[in-house]
Amino acid sequence: MVPGFTLFRRNSSQVANPTTQGVSLRGVGSTGASRSLVLWDGVPLNDPFGGWIYWTRVPAEEIDRVEVSRGAATSLFGDRTMSGSLALFTRPAAPWRYTLGLEGGNRGTWQPSAGLSHAKGKWGASSFFRAFDTDGYLIVPEERAGTVDRPAGVRFVAGAVKLDYGTARERFSTKLDILAEERANGTVIQRNSTSLGTLSGNYAREVGNLQLGLIGYHTRQQYHQSFSFVAASRNFERLTTLQSVPSTAWGGGGFLQKRTSRVKWTVGADAQSVDGVSRETPFTNGLPTEQRLGGGTQNQGAIFGQGTFTVKDWQIFAGSRGQFAGSAGNFYAPNAGLAWAKGRWRARASAYRAFRAPTLNELYREFRAGNAITQANADLRTEKLWASEAGLDFRGETYTVRVGGYWNEISDLIANVTLVNTPAQIIRQRQNTAAATVRGLEAEFEKNFGPIRTEFSYLMADSRFSTRERLPQIPRHQGSAQATWSKGGTLLTFGIRASSLQFEDDRNTLPLPGYSWLVLSGRQKLWKGLIATFGMENAANRLILTGFTPFPQTGAPRLFRLGLRYEGGL
Repeated sequence: MVPGFTLFRRNSSQVANPTTQGVSLRGVGSTGASRSLVLWDGVPLNDPFGGWIYWTRVPAEEIDRVEVSRGAATSLFGDRTMSGSLALFTRPAAPWRYTLGLEGGNRGTWQPSAGLSHAKGKWGASSFFRAFDTDGYLIVPEERAGTVDRPAGVRFVAGAVKLDYGTARERFSTKLDILAEERANGTVIQRNSTSLGTLSGNYAREVGNLQLGLIGYHTRQQYHQSFSFVAASRNFERLTTLQSVPSTAWGGGGFLQKRTSRVKWTVGADAQSVDGVSRETPFTNGLPTEQRLGGGTQNQGAIFGQGTFTVKDWQIFAGSRGQFAGSAGNFYAPNAGLAWAKGRWRARASAYRAFRAPTLNELYREFRAGNAITQANADLRTEKLWASEAGLDFRGETYTVRVGGYWNEISDLIANVTLVNTPAQIIRQRQNTAAATVRGLEAEFEKNFGPIRTEFSYLMADSRFSTRERLPQIPRHQGSAQATWSKGGTLLTFGIRASSLQFEDDRNTLPLPGYSWLVLSGRQKLWKGLIATFGMENAANRLILTGFTPFPQTGAPRLFRLGLRYEGGL
């Protein structure tokens, strides 16, 4: 419901290829790679090979809170934070708490889940499991579907085990999470699958007013994909490519922080190494030809510092980051800003520089969606951004108002540049394009009416190349409204998200009309820890155009689910 939070396309994560599920905020995007860093308990969720996000890894019921930071106004994070960052935190372990859940919905959708945690003294342990299966839905207009079209969907199993140790001054946690998923991509031949696992550790210690933090992780992944050519009649399909993409990554960092009544400073360093290769087997007339290999190793390291000084009603902050990105080059990212607070008012302003190195996926892996082909480019350069922003907030007794504006100047933006565009085929290549400018305005309003909480948000993001074409996949206007009624054991939520016209391509020749998306959800306590749940997406059953391959692609129809969830203790 946060305006400006977008994946590459409008598709639901139930049917979207994982390579299109990168996150962008504030209209900074143009490809499937994330321009935002997503952290889960401090560890990056961004795919090491391609930068996108496997949202199927995240168990929504086990997430305690989500923090969204729009803009890269801090030096603590580096690569992939051009448009901001998101931090997800698992809820802490509790003494012998267990959960069991089962949801079912239309289109053959089922989702069982379970969790178990225990905390005693300084120790805590938790685990959770989730599975999902659906028959899916057609991603082309039903009246134009051919014999090769099949419902797109996903089935997966995901789980995690977490161990915690904590005292008043010292904390340590380690977590292992795994995912195995299979996706049907909308035709008989087109499918993909992923298996991955991440092992991570996090340590923090306080000594007086000093705090030390250390984090490390290791990820292993295997991705498979099949591509095909689909005839214009959609009654014939031919295998074109099989892909296998193994990758590994490790990363870690540390920081030292000191906090006093007026001054807070942080210094630290981090490093990351990614190794991956795309093995492609092309097929001609149904027979495999010579295998193509592309890939390599990306090594990055950085040192950073951030300081905040408070005097009376003013807070001044500044920081810098030096990033050593191997073959992608070195990069310096400074930032500075100030904030003023008086009574119910708060004003803020900042300026900063950020960057994003091209991923191994963009450098070496070709991608195909139907008959739309996106070629790799081993000569891509690092994206760079200069930004400034300012805002004003007011907090009343029962309501809050926030308004702000920002200006981003991007050079060497990586986009899918159209080389061929015919009714039968689209060929694009990832290229560093002309400079781009993103001008934006944000507004948020929250108010409580007794047991009803309302939220209204709006984003205007005018994202254009210097040649005046609009950046692909970015609407100029986005907005959302949500009302939540909570009383006793009942929780009901009504929400609507709306988006204006956007373009599929860099030439702005393939328009995607605006749309609105209606969401309903509810919970009702039945007995002790037993809860009934209900949810509905696209409740108005609107037909939403999501892209062209060059055949038109459509989004999710009305989807609903009902479930029971039990949470108790031993």
